[in-house]
Amino acid sequence: MKLPRTPSFRLDGKRALVTGASSGIGLGCAVALAEAGAGVVLSARRAARLGDVQEAFASQGWRAEVLALDIGDVEATADAVSEHGPFDILVNSAGAARHSAAIETTPEDFDAVMRLNLRGAYFLTQAVAKGLIAAGKPGSIVNISSQMGHVGAVERAVYCASKHAVEGFTKAMAIEWGRHGIRVNTICPTFIRIALTQSTFDDPDRVRWVTEKIKLGRVGEIEDVMGAVAYLASDASSLVTGTALLVDGGWTAD
Repeated sequence: MKLPRTPSFRLDGKRALVTGASSGIGLGCAVALAEAGAGVVLSARRAARLGDVQEAFASQGWRAEVLALDIGDVEATADAVSEHGPFDILVNSAGAARHSAAIETTPEDFDAVMRLNLRGAYFLTQAVAKGLIAAGKPGSIVNISSQMGHVGAVERAVYCASKHAVEGFTKAMAIEWGRHGIRVNTICPTFIRIALTQSTFDDPDRVRWVTEKIKLGRVGEIEDVMGAVAYLASDASSLVTGTALLVDGGWTAD
């Protein structure tokens, strides 16, 4: 009897671009891909911090390059992706959040969030796909979205709008590029304990609200996202495209 075999989670010989890789979820994703054997191009706006990350990777024997990039500058980003690609894997973890009551949203805050979360993410995804199509290569594109791309919440109208938009263009691009073997998916974390969310965790009322909504009764850690990105980047998810992997502890289950 011939038994089926689990597809490989290994990424040996693959080259991955990870934006937002200087800290937080982006850094965790970069580590997960490197652990699986990928060569990782670490990208963020903070070049000095990227150098520190590259050194830490080298100490583990992992291959890493550095590419300082502001994805909000879509022209420069497209040029850089064209010059340094093609990339077998993209993990777009760069983003921004400016929370306030919806009635108090300013055009400046709206534009700042949309510049990175929507416009930057859209055209970065496009640039990586162009490189893959030109090279005749398949690939996996993973946009770090949020559970807020599926629900609403107080003081997060702009952020929710940006992440709902990411979910939409991810599905449309997956439909268009499936014939090229390019898969496009999102990962949607709940509240993850990182420096950027510390203000939420410093507020006892917010912590109570978050833990009540998360059915597993705890907030997320960076490690909770790492397995998800390794799965979506690898052949283990070769029939998965146009979908959202919710890493939310059950927040959106009801």
